[in-house]
Amino acid sequence: MILTKCFPLIWLSLLTLCAGRTLYPLPGQGPKSVKLPLQTSRPYNIAHRGSNGEIPEETAAAYLRAIEEGTDFIETDILSSKDGVLICFHDCILDDTTDVASHKEFADRKRTYEVQGVNVTGFFTFDFTLTELKKLRINQRYKFRDQQYNGKYPIITFEEFITIARDAPRVVGIYPEIKNPVLMNQHVKWPGGKRFEDKVVETLKKYGYGGSYLSKKWLRKPLFIQSFAPTSLVYISNLIDSPKIFLIDDVTIPTQDTNQTYAEITSDEYFHYIKQYVVGIGPWKDTIVPVMNNYLQLPTDLVKRAHTHNLQVHPYTYRNEHEYLHFNFSEDPYNEYDYWINEIGVDGLFTDFTGSLHHFQEWTSPLSETFKSPRKLLGQIASLVLPYAKA
Repeated sequence: MILTKCFPLIWLSLLTLCAGRTLYPLPGQGPKSVKLPLQTSRPYNIAHRGSNGEIPEETAAAYLRAIEEGTDFIETDILSSKDGVLICFHDCILDDTTDVASHKEFADRKRTYEVQGVNVTGFFTFDFTLTELKKLRINQRYKFRDQQYNGKYPIITFEEFITIARDAPRVVGIYPEIKNPVLMNQHVKWPGGKRFEDKVVETLKKYGYGGSYLSKKWLRKPLFIQSFAPTSLVYISNLIDSPKIFLIDDVTIPTQDTNQTYAEITSDEYFHYIKQYVVGIGPWKDTIVPVMNNYLQLPTDLVKRAHTHNLQVHPYTYRNEHEYLHFNFSEDPYNEYDYWINEIGVDGLFTDFTGSLHHFQEWTSPLSETFKSPRKLLGQIASLVLPYAKA
C-alpha cells in the first residue's frame, strides 16, 4: 500500500536518473538567496544582442527573453552618447534599427564621418545625449522577422544591461563588446583624458566584475570582454584581469586600429602574441568553414591551431532562418549546432536564437558518468525502491 502511494515519487526519481541531471526549480521559483551556477561543462550559449531573432536587438526585452530561454551569457555592443554615457547599441548610426528618422526635432543631426576608412552618413549615437537617445524606439533589423515589437522598447545603458544580468534568477554572464573604440575616442571626450576603454572597465568594476577565467570571483559574475581592436584588448589587460576575446572579421577586412590583415592576425605567430592578453578568439563562422554557393566547403585548421595555443573559439553568428542556414543542414538549425559543436569543436556560439541552442544542448547532453553503466543505473534504482518495498 505504501509502495503504491509512493509510486509517483519513485517514478519521478527514475525519470531524473534516466535524464542524467538533477531536477532544478524553474527560474525564479527557487530559494531567493541561492542562484544556480553558470554551466561550464559544454560550449557556451551566447545570446547575440539578446534573443534578437524574436525581439528587437539590444533591448531589455530581448535580454530578458534570452535569460528565460536558458542562455549562459547575454552579449551586447557598447557605444557612447554625446555626454559620455555608455549605451547598448550595435551600429554607430541609429538609422537602421531605430525610429530616429521620424523625429523631426533631430532632422538636422545627420552627419558624415569616416568609419574604418569609409565615409558613413547617418545619425550617429555620439551626436545625441542620453536624454535624446531615450526618446527613440528600437525596431527589428530584419524584415523577415517578427515586427510586432517595433517601436516599443528604448535604448538601454550599459549599467541597465548589467542590472538585467545581476537580477537574473540564476547566474548569467555578460559579454560586452568594446565597439568601434577608435571612432568613440575620436568623437567623445571624457574628463581627465580618460579613454572609452577606461569607462567600460570602470563600469564593470563598479558592479564587482573581475577575476581570471573560472576563478571563484569570475564564476560569481561571469564576464568576457570582446573587441575587434587588439590594441584595446592589450590596453585593458592592465586594468582588469577578466578574460578577453579577440574578434576576427571577414578575410577581406583589416583590423580597425592596427590595419592588419586576416592572414596576419590568424597566424601562429600572432596567436602566440595575443594569447598573452586574451583567452580566445571570436571569428566569423564562414572564415572557419568557407562557403561556396551556400554549401560548406572543407574546414580550415583555424580551430585546431587556436586550441593548440590554448585559445577558446567562439564563432558568430548562428541564426535559424533559411536565409542563413547553409544547404548542408537541410533547413535544420539543430543539424548546424551538431556540426559546429561535435565536428568542428567550438567552445561557445553566438546565436540570435538562444532557445533553440539551449534545447539542442539539453536534449543532446550526454549522461553523467554515474549513469553510463547499466549496472550502476540499476543499483541507483534499487536503492530508491528497496526502502519502500521493506516498509
